Amino acid sequence: MATESAKRMSPRRLKLVLLLTILGASALAMLAWTQVWVHAEVGLPDAGTQVLQIDGAIAAPALTALALSGFALAGALTIAGRLIRIVLGALEVLLGFSVFLAAFLAVSDPSRASAAAVTAATGIAGHESIALSVLGTIVTPWPFVAMGAAVIMAATGVAVVLTSGRWPGPTRKYQAVRFEPVASPDGSVPASTLSGRAPGGSTEEPAPSDSVGDWDDLSRGDDPTAR
Repeated sequence: MATESAKRMSPRRLKLVLLLTILGASALAMLAWTQVWVHAEVGLPDAGTQVLQIDGAIAAPALTALALSGFALAGALTIAGRLIRIVLGALEVLLGFSVFLAAFLAVSDPSRASAAAVTAATGIAGHESIALSVLGTIVTPWPFVAMGAAVIMAATGVAVVLTSGRWPGPTRKYQAVRFEPVASPDGSVPASTLSGRAPGGSTEEPAPSDSVGDWDDLSRGDDPTAR
């Protein structure tokens, strides 16, 4: 169904939708990274307990770099040619896989994901010691949101690879322009286009030279003082 919808889209609309999807998924991953992922109840050395809130920056510190890479990749796609679009699409798939892996590891072992915060709060270090000091954990929905964003990123990367040939090519904002005299239908060049002559045939004083034009003449090997 999604493939058929993509086929019906115009190339420009297809490009815009995919770019916005990459940006949206990257923003969603970044948002999830800023939220609380785990509530961890930790036993303190003085026999008390404390509940620590572990956000994504602690549970999955690499997530921010991966999300920012998604933003940069979307920007590169706006000006990339077909071959580079395929490479960038594959990189987007890899980014999605990496985001999913980072979130999955945090969910699969909340104690390990909370290690940095537990050490800062209690001074306890070492995976086994931290696992013993963590009495219980509650995982919030945010790591699953990050995994959902990762799936969208990977799927969009696949779509970029499959549809890269339909995208419009990059536009050239600046093009070199070369002016030449315009010939009339009989092949002659109008006198008005010749330097130093007016339309009536009378000679005119040469236009004052400017420094930019002189430099252009010198770069072509002409002597601007010999006019």
